Formats: sequence, C-alpha cells, structure tokens
Amino acid sequence: MSETQFVHALALGLDPAWRRLPDSQRRTTCADFVSSVEQARDVKTFAYTMVGLKPGIDLLLWRLGPSLESLEESAAAALRCGMGTWLSVRESFVGLIRPSQYVKKPTPQEQSLFSGERSRYLIVYPFTKSADWYLTDPDTRQRVMNEHMKVGHGYPQVRQLLAYSFGVDDQDFVVAYETDDLAAFGELVRALRSTESRRSTVRDTPILTGIHRPLSELAELLGA
Repeated sequence: MSETQFVHALALGLDPAWRRLPDSQRRTTCADFVSSVEQARDVKTFAYTMVGLKPGIDLLLWRLGPSLESLEESAAAALRCGMGTWLSVRESFVGLIRPSQYVKKPTPQEQSLFSGERSRYLIVYPFTKSADWYLTDPDTRQRVMNEHMKVGHGYPQVRQLLAYSFGVDDQDFVVAYETDDLAAFGELVRALRSTESRRSTVRDTPILTGIHRPLSELAELLGA
C-alpha cells in the first residue's frame, strides 16, 4: 500500500436522556447522524454496537481515511449533527497502516479489515511493548514474532490488522481482530498468552468488542 492511510477506532457513548426524547425526534436525529457518517468524503466507516457491553460505550465506529484531517473533519461533522450532539467520545485510537517488518508475505489473515465482507465481531485495543523489546536484537525479535504468528495461523477464522501509532497516539499500535467465532478468538488469545512475546507486553487494554450492524439498523437498536 503506497499511500498513507489512517485507522481510527472511535468509541462513543450515548446520553441516556436521548432515549427519553419523543419517538419522532429520536428517529430524525438518528437519521441525521447516520446520513452525516455515510456522506463523509474519503472516509470509510463500519459501525459496531456495544450497548450494555462496556460501561459508557454504545457505538464503535471503525474508520479508514487518507489523513488525520479527514478523520477529524468527518467526526466533527457527525458529532454536531442530530444524534451526534448526544454522543460523547469514550475511547479513541489512531494508527497508520504500514507493512510489518516481521511479515515478509502477508496471508489473508493479515490483510486490511476494510476490504471484503464484514465478520460479525470486531475486537480493537491499544497495544504497547516494553523498552526492552525495542532494545533486543532484530534476530531475537524475529524469532519471537515467528512463534507468535505461527500460533495465529492456527486460527484461520480470525483476521488481524496492526496499525502503527508511534508518535501519533499514546500506544505503539492499534490491534484489531475480526471474526464470526468469538470462542475461537478467545482460544487464540489464551494460546498467545503462553508465547514468549507476552513478556514484552506493557498495555493491551481496554478491549472493545463490537457487533457489526449496518448504520441503517442503529435506530431500532438504540431506541429510535
């Protein structure tokens, strides 16, 4: 991928007072918000719901744009439109898509999660490694990552995206997984806990698990 592309996981919380608005107002404001998200120029957005699954978060927008400006401007437009004025940012992770230094030939598991059909679930979290990891010699790091990737390849039903956040956000990476099988994903995570790469993990929370919903379905689920 030659051009720069930015990934953005935007977790939003809905003011409970919105659900107490008259039916017509809820429907109208939700439709206005959805229209703003869908019409954002140059930004691709997929919606995932988290109602009741994580305190304070109802909606997770998984976004891809050519610049930080495009992501900011489209988010600003959505948050000042209709239901957007009732939404607050609860979590926000930004990263850039870059080729991995450890993967010579990406498999379909390691391709962008913005292409093809959406899986049912998206899991996103910030990820930071220790200083000792970056001071370890390259051959050792490659060996550790080879073990890590070998485990991952044993779960072909789980796709992954790793976006680089160095210098643009608090974490080192934005890690995202997409799957139809949450049980298999849980087994994958448990298996990875036993690999040497786990020693270098400093941060891998909060974990945001969303259910894919077309934007057109938001109104009914949120209460419009």
